[in-house]
Amino acid sequence: MGASHGTTGAPNVRVWDPLLRLTHWSFALIVPAMWWTAENSAWAWHRRLGLVLLGILVFRVLWGFLGPKTARFASFVKGPGAVIAYLRGRMTDAATRIGHSPLAGWSTLALIGAMLLQVSMGLFAGDPYDGMIGPLNPLVGVMTADMLTDWHETFFWVVAGLIALHLAAIVFYATVKREDLVSPMLSGDRPPMAGVAGIGPVPWVRGLLAIALAAGFALWIAAGAPPLG
Repeated sequence: MGASHGTTGAPNVRVWDPLLRLTHWSFALIVPAMWWTAENSAWAWHRRLGLVLLGILVFRVLWGFLGPKTARFASFVKGPGAVIAYLRGRMTDAATRIGHSPLAGWSTLALIGAMLLQVSMGLFAGDPYDGMIGPLNPLVGVMTADMLTDWHETFFWVVAGLIALHLAAIVFYATVKREDLVSPMLSGDRPPMAGVAGIGPVPWVRGLLAIALAAGFALWIAAGAPPLG
């Protein structure tokens, strides 16, 4: 099936690759599911989903270096000057043509970092007397585990706040700037823009390598991070 076309007759621009889109929507499903499992004491599923989330986060970090243009951190994590210029409306379309804006880039990085921190604390959290512990809980003392458990419970609301800001930005772009951010994340394409090319072919070999490394790391953590070799 070929690319769809806009009103100009030009092909749509490919903005997001399939692996990045799958990662994005996995976050949208798993994070609420983890909240639900915690609220309903479904600890076995909470632990499983946490390990899945860990693997997806590790993949996203690797994809930030191995993926196509819009997936790479170097393409959207900009310095303060670029963020200020964007907020003042001084950046040209060429500078923000596809992918994340400088402000959205830092928002994305903050959300990924917050989820990584939340999952990392959960790996060590838990009380063995309650029957639910993270896979790395035996590596720390009881007091450390108790502290990380408390932080894990509290820090979730930081993650939830960042997600709320993310959703608010989507609504702002849709209602004020009249720019649809959801459809491109579903289809991967956006309407054509003059002089703007898409991200090109997906580096599937690097994608499979990143998936294998992320899955292997998550399985190693699930086993309690045993010594290698």
